Amino acid sequence: MQKPLLKAVLFVVINLAIDIPSRLSPPSAGWLLGTDALGRDILSRLLHGARWSLGFAFLISVIGLCVGTLAGLAAARSGGLVDWIVMRTTDTFLAFPDLVTAVVIAGMLGAETEGLIFGLTITGWTRYARGIRAVTANARMCLAGMSPISIARRHYLPSLLPSLTIL
Repeated sequence: MQKPLLKAVLFVVINLAIDIPSRLSPPSAGWLLGTDALGRDILSRLLHGARWSLGFAFLISVIGLCVGTLAGLAAARSGGLVDWIVMRTTDTFLAFPDLVTAVVIAGMLGAETEGLIFGLTITGWTRYARGIRAVTANARMCLAGMSPISIARRHYLPSLLPSLTIL
C-alpha cells in the first residue's frame, strides 16, 4: 500500500491521470511536450516508458564493457592461441548484424527480457574486445620484462581509459 505523500510525489513526477479538459493541449509551461488525446502529459509518459529502456541499455553496456575488456586484455596479454581464438570469435560475431543476432539468440532462449539482455550483451562485447586488444597489444610490445600487475597499473589502464571512454 502506498502512503499518501509517496502517491502525491508519484502523481507529480509521473502524471498518468486522465484529464479530458486538457486533451491535445500544445506544449506549455504546464506540459512541456503537450498532452495526448486523453489529456495525459506526454513528457511524463515518455519518462515512464524510458526508465526500463535506459536501465537495460546501461546494464547491457556495462556487462559488454566488462566482458570485452577482459577478453581484449586476455587476448593481447596471452597472445598465440588465446589471441587467435578471441579474435576469431569477435570476427564471427561482427560478421552478422548485431540486432539480428541478438533477436535470434533471444528467440532461441525464449521471449523474455533476460533472453534479449543476454542476446544484446553477446553481440555488444566484441567492439570493446577489439579496441582493448589493439591498445594493450601495442603497449605490451614496449614493456617486456615487467611484472603483469605493474604493467597493468602503470601502462595498460592509463592508455585504455581514453579508448573506453569513447567506446
